[in-house]
Formats: sequence, structure tokens, C-alpha cells
Amino acid sequence: MLHFYWALGGSWGLSVSAGPLAEERPGWFVVMGLWGVGMLCLVGAVLGWLLAGARPRGLAGRAVKALGWCVCGLLLVRGVAVEVLLLTDTAGQEMDVSPEQRLWTLVLWNPWFLVGGLVFGLAARESGSAEGPRSGAA
Repeated sequence: MLHFYWALGGSWGLSVSAGPLAEERPGWFVVMGLWGVGMLCLVGAVLGWLLAGARPRGLAGRAVKALGWCVCGLLLVRGVAVEVLLLTDTAGQEMDVSPEQRLWTLVLWNPWFLVGGLVFGLAARESGSAEGPRSGAA
């Protein structure tokens, strides 16, 4: 997980992801942008695991499924919004995004938000269904 690597002081790839923040490393960026996002990734991994097969029953199970749909929506909205903003240059020079950052965001970082949103949506849809992965069929 790159966010933990970066939070611990690593720099490979950070400059094309975070621009000037990579050099400055203000405290709020390290805490929220690196450690915080890394922790969110771990929470997402646990949620994915619960959706894939270990989802609890009852109210807790419905909450897990609802969280899966929420994560799906958030990731898709974020992915589409960033793609549109970068492709149309809607934010203009106000965002101070270098051509290198723009390229890497469009072709490497941002597609993972779109793929993640689709995967969480599929997992939420299949979670708890009789035809889903927990049916025992091999």
C-alpha cells in the first residue's frame, strides 16, 4: 500500500500523485492524505472481505451490504468527476495540476477508483444472494 510507504517517508511516485505537497509534506497531508487514506484502504479491504463471504446475518449483514453500495457510489462518483474535470480542464489553472500529474491521474490512479466502484457494486449485489459465492457450488 503506497499510502503507508509515503506516510513513512517514501517518495517514489508521490510527486506525480500529490504535486507540491510531496515536497512540502505538511502535517495535515501526512495525517489525512497518507495515513488516513491508507487506513481507509484497509477498511475497504475488510468490507470487501465481508461482502465476499463472511458477511454477518441480520441487521449487521444489511449494514455491510448498504456500506458496500455506498462505497460503490462514492468511488464511481469520485472517479467520473475527476475524469471529467481533468479531461475538460474545467478547473483550469486554479487547480495547479501539472501535465505529468494529469497524465498519471488519468491513466494510472483514477481508473482504480472506477474499477473499485464497479467491484464494490458487484460484491454488494451478490452479497447474500442464493446464487452468490456462498452457495457452496464449486
